[in-house]
Amino acid sequence: MTPRRKSSLLWGVVGALAFLALVQGYRLLVESLTVSAAVFGAVALLVGATAAGVTYVLEPRIHGNGRS
Repeated sequence: MTPRRKSSLLWGVVGALAFLALVQGYRLLVESLTVSAAVFGAVALLVGATAAGVTYVLEPRIHGNGRS
């Protein structure tokens, strides 16, 4: 696995876990959530995949000239 791919996947994990932490905090403050945990899990996977994809695409621009 290339360092670029590994970095992107790790940022995806960070994004998904950050979303789940925000959901947990929201659920602690607002008790009347009618959305199931499966929906939150699906959205967390979507957030993680988006974060991984965006970091994979933008990493060469951030580092310059495609060097990692």
